[in-house]
Amino acid sequence: MLSIDLSGKRAFIAGVADDRGYGWAIVRALAAAGASICVGTWPPVLRIFTRSLERGKLDMSLPGGGEIEFEKIYPLDAAFDTADDVPEHVREDKRYVDLEGYTIQGVADQVQADFGERCLDIVVHSLANGPEVRNPLIETSRAGYLAAISSSAYSMVSMAQRLGPLMNNDGALVSLSYLAAERVVPGYGGGMSSAKAALESDTRLLAFEAGRKFGVRVNTISAGPLASRAASAIGTIDRLVDYYRDNAALPEVNTADDVGHAAAFLCSPLAAGITGETLHVDKGYHAMGMPAQALLKDEVE
Repeated sequence: MLSIDLSGKRAFIAGVADDRGYGWAIVRALAAAGASICVGTWPPVLRIFTRSLERGKLDMSLPGGGEIEFEKIYPLDAAFDTADDVPEHVREDKRYVDLEGYTIQGVADQVQADFGERCLDIVVHSLANGPEVRNPLIETSRAGYLAAISSSAYSMVSMAQRLGPLMNNDGALVSLSYLAAERVVPGYGGGMSSAKAALESDTRLLAFEAGRKFGVRVNTISAGPLASRAASAIGTIDRLVDYYRDNAALPEVNTADDVGHAAAFLCSPLAAGITGETLHVDKGYHAMGMPAQALLKDEVE
């Protein structure tokens, strides 16, 4: 039987802070396939995340039995490449002051110290942040726009730069995008649509550059909306989910596990010939040229 087997592989998933989002679903899928799991968590929520783990408040179960186990949890703020980039007010913030090595370079250095050379097989970029996401693009400040690009798109470039040298040949880097990179999604503002467009463009170029330099495949998943804790920042997420359910090719809402399974496939040897790809996992919504409900309404009448 053909199956996904990631036994003996080590994965680093950046952007995991709870058990409700796509990042967690990817963790679960990779762990179920046999991979060892390390995660990077944003410092402001790191304490909440680790306490939730300690108190058994997170769903650690794996399909078929067993539980998720973490080799290591790293504090990671992907807005900063090196320690020199961290402003003083962040270094002195109570959520950061006791932490070290939370920049992308700092995490790369710590991963290498913990596991040695060529210690990674899979890197997942599940990071997005737009401080003005509720603002229409036309009302977005330069600072808000650049912050969205920095945290949501350039962070993948930086991770490829710094984690790529730690990856084995035939490794895989996967990120998460959204249809707003290609089409207008009202309410998804603050420069986030631009950031996702940059992420998809960078995926194609990094597929070439990281492929030639490190032997690594680079793909992104354009996922449908999910009513996760992080997505609540958009403000209209429940309406988006309902709209997708009504108008997708399959009249359903994609689940977190749908995206987790797609990520596991892209990270597996079964996807050895796939790189530079934007894979839509949205029940076919991206393929629709008009609202399905408009046609169905006419049929009923």
